[in-house]
Amino acid sequence: MKIRVVSSKDEISTLNQNEKIIHLAFRPSNKDIFTLVQRCQNVKAIHIPSSYIKTISGSTKMFLSMQGIALLEGDVWGHRKDISEYSEIKQSVFDRMEALAGEGAPESRIIERLGRETRLSPDLIKFLMSEKQAKSKRAATA
Repeated sequence: MKIRVVSSKDEISTLNQNEKIIHLAFRPSNKDIFTLVQRCQNVKAIHIPSSYIKTISGSTKMFLSMQGIALLEGDVWGHRKDISEYSEIKQSVFDRMEALAGEGAPESRIIERLGRETRLSPDLIKFLMSEKQAKSKRAATA
């Protein structure tokens, strides 16, 4: 799974319309988030560093909630934008998630262990787990 890393508001207009998860590495305004949602209508989550997420207004949080878009707190560690626009979550993370779940570990323990092992934020891990569960349910009903 890939996370599109956006370093400035000027990049929003260049985003692929099919982006699913976007990390904003700048302090976004309400207008920036609204523009992003208009541009990327399939976006499922916006990932923002802890120091910036505190400045997101209540009305913007409500707007995202109404659109079904998760607002995730965290950072993208070790990513170099000069090499790639995307930060990739490797399949091994999902495999480890499955292994821990298969051992009967509760969600909170899986989040804690994966956070330590991968340096992914708890919000992002929880989101990935819920997306995986939703995907499994869709496959089971198909």
